[in-house]
Amino acid sequence: MNDQSWDSVSEMFFAQAAKHAEDPLVWAKVDGVYTPQTWAQIEAKVTLLSRALRALGVEPGHRVVIAAENRAEWLVSEMAILAARAIAVPAYTTNTVDDHLHILNNSGAKGAIYSTAKIGERLLSAAHQAQACAFAIAMDPHHITQQPGGVRVYGWDEALSLGAGQPDDVAEVACQAARADTAVIIHTSGTGGTPKGVMLSHGALLHNCHGATELLRGHAEYGKEVFLSFLPLSHSYEHMAGQIFPMSIAAQVYYADGIEHLTANMQEVRPTIMTAVPRLYEVMYQRIRKSIDQTQGFRRTLFDKTIALGSKRYEDPKSLSLWERLLDRLLERLVRQKVRDRYGGRLRYFVSGGAPLNLDIGIFFNAIGVKLLQGYGLTESAPVISCNPPLGFKLHTVGPPVRDTEVRIAEDGEILVRGELVMQGYYNEPDATAAAITDGWLHTGDIGRIDEDGFLQITDRKKDIIVNSGGDNIAPQRVEGFLVLQPEIQQAMVFGDRRPHLVALLVPDPDFLERWAKENGRSSSLAELSADAGFREALSDAVDRVNKELSVIERVRRFLIAEEPFSIDNSMMTPTMKIRRHVIKDVYGERLEALYG
Repeated sequence: MNDQSWDSVSEMFFAQAAKHAEDPLVWAKVDGVYTPQTWAQIEAKVTLLSRALRALGVEPGHRVVIAAENRAEWLVSEMAILAARAIAVPAYTTNTVDDHLHILNNSGAKGAIYSTAKIGERLLSAAHQAQACAFAIAMDPHHITQQPGGVRVYGWDEALSLGAGQPDDVAEVACQAARADTAVIIHTSGTGGTPKGVMLSHGALLHNCHGATELLRGHAEYGKEVFLSFLPLSHSYEHMAGQIFPMSIAAQVYYADGIEHLTANMQEVRPTIMTAVPRLYEVMYQRIRKSIDQTQGFRRTLFDKTIALGSKRYEDPKSLSLWERLLDRLLERLVRQKVRDRYGGRLRYFVSGGAPLNLDIGIFFNAIGVKLLQGYGLTESAPVISCNPPLGFKLHTVGPPVRDTEVRIAEDGEILVRGELVMQGYYNEPDATAAAITDGWLHTGDIGRIDEDGFLQITDRKKDIIVNSGGDNIAPQRVEGFLVLQPEIQQAMVFGDRRPHLVALLVPDPDFLERWAKENGRSSSLAELSADAGFREALSDAVDRVNKELSVIERVRRFLIAEEPFSIDNSMMTPTMKIRRHVIKDVYGERLEALYG
């Protein structure tokens, strides 16, 4: 599908731009309408900006931060940085001033590129305190106040004009980069503490592209795939799945308006491949289930039968009788096609990564006609390590390792990975690097097994495993996965290390909360209901249902109701919707401990 002779992401970009000059590369909303920009148009902007960066003193090996929402200028900025043989350093748009200051100082960034005035306010506040940051470039026009002796701030057009006096040799310089050169420094999401800067080479990113290409060979069309990008490009998963890999197969990338508009955008864009984290699929599942629960009569019967037959077919295709096979084909037209139409009508695959996917949710989506493939990776592996293939997939696994990737299981069950995809190390953190990589093997921190077909199964995070006072190992994510499948529960975190049993912190589903409050004449404030005995009893019913499906040691004996949802704003979730256990424990730890009193 794509040319694997490239030595760098920069070379790949310019080669693809020459080959597909007049084809659309990215689409973004202009006055509410998706409007394309071609490879040639993007290449022209990359060339101008790269020359501008060189005029501002950016040399090979220098680091430049990017802080922007998903948009064409993000792609232009990264390719321009790489074309100058410098290193891109993505930053989340939700970062605080302290977050930005950590990334600027940790990477020793020479400069920064940001999008809006709101993002710039926090970034520039940090940049003026940073040790090495000399300039910043604003993508959007806004009033820029220069601070004497501080960081020099340029508007986008002003910056581009600086490059006019630089040699017009950008493509030639870009193609001098080697596979072993560092391309990006992507900071970990901070689920376990202070983010570390992961150094990824051009070769690591191209290794991922090659692995994904081989995985989809015969199941995707070069130059014809359509992606909808909505997860933050500052995260390694979206950076690869929503930008680098699509470019490598000459796909088109549309930028979503935001997660709240995702379903509407899918109907507009009609993507062929969609990548997301499990939390999104959980939310979609809950919405579909609620819609089903409100449906009665023949339509409800059809949907229930679709799920039943689809699930049975997944478990054992040969188990369907002749009558069931005929009915299943009929339901393909009556139900499943309508579900696919809801997501644009031409979606081939949902791909899940970034955290473990609940098996029931995977089976549910496949049963209703949307193929959901689970993959696995880490920021430290660029990130793709393995993924289920379109045919012969196993939803309880994360698939076989992608091409040219070695995986083995250590004596303690930890998954180890070796290959060009492995990071070069944590920037300026030799001790952390030595702890993570031994003899070329990346220690993932995940526990798993490899089955008889070579498929990798993740059982839990090594550092998240709960060891109760009886010495039993418990996977918290498994229990949490069962809890959030209940219609009354939106989010959950279980607790119980070195304790006799598990307890949990629960965030109620907002629709359930509103309905219960109305029916019982209570306030709909979560902060008030968290202490209401009647509301607590209603949630107990959901916990009791879950406990019936769990082993004795996995059962949740007591629980707290959170006073607010886990969110990015309160730092209890990462921008990619994973819970930050250490932050939640800082807030609720004493109250969770009190449940054992």
